[in-house]
Amino acid sequence: MQILLTGGTGFLGSALCALLLNEGHQLTIISRKPQVIFTRYGGKVRGLRRLTDLTVNDYFDAVINLAGEGIADQPWTQQRKLALYTSRVNLTEELVDWMRRVKKRPQVLLSASAIGWYGNQSHEILDEDSHPHDEYTHQLCKDWEKSALAAEQLGVRVCVLRTGVVLGRHGGMLKKLLPVFGFHLGGRLGDGQQWFSWIALQDYLSAVLFLMTNPKTHGVFNLTAPQPVTNSDFTNELAHLLHRKAFLSVPSIVLRILMGEMSVLLLGGQRVLPSRLLDAGFSFRLPSLQKALKVELALG
Repeated sequence: MQILLTGGTGFLGSALCALLLNEGHQLTIISRKPQVIFTRYGGKVRGLRRLTDLTVNDYFDAVINLAGEGIADQPWTQQRKLALYTSRVNLTEELVDWMRRVKKRPQVLLSASAIGWYGNQSHEILDEDSHPHDEYTHQLCKDWEKSALAAEQLGVRVCVLRTGVVLGRHGGMLKKLLPVFGFHLGGRLGDGQQWFSWIALQDYLSAVLFLMTNPKTHGVFNLTAPQPVTNSDFTNELAHLLHRKAFLSVPSIVLRILMGEMSVLLLGGQRVLPSRLLDAGFSFRLPSLQKALKVELALG
């Protein structure tokens, strides 16, 4: 397949790019540094600097839209919120506008979102039919998803990837936690009872390929493992597998003072299930946290 990928140089995009190339697909990546793309993949991948470099004659069987500034990379100032919005919503709108003008439209658009769509919902079990708690992360994800779903009006099949925390050794949250736990500084956040909905990198990649190649799938899909855990359970499991102690804890008030509004990412939570993905016939290879961590950390 001919595939267009945005966000192809991040943690998830890089892993997905390697998998797609291994599967024999032809890739074009939108990147601010197309020369890096060319060098990294030995000329096997076409790199474009911006969406406006696409023409009406370009055709792709599938478009995978993963672009977006890191939600937890910087404090949520008004300027940062604008960057989070434009890098997600505005870019997706530009992508759909290009689809509107091309001579031949793609068959499918897979567009990123996040389980932040649900907002902070303590212990309630959530699936794709659940109602959100109206807060900043919900508003951001709602507009992000709306901009992608607009492609359905063009006859393009759309799958929204409402993604949890992706666990992989070489990126994301797990990479940041490993040195902390390595120095016996790991511990629960707040009371540790907030729910943590995660997915192993292997299963995330498999789910993206499953949705891309299954023409009967469309709409919103939770990309989370079927066995969410609490923050405390996650902390204890990771410490156990690394043979490290995790007796420290960070009080909620400290996180709120240090992080402000962004502290909801650590103190809030969602107990999310991948109902529509399972109903579509997808099988998780790493449904339990212990098994996922063992595989992703190469612990046998």
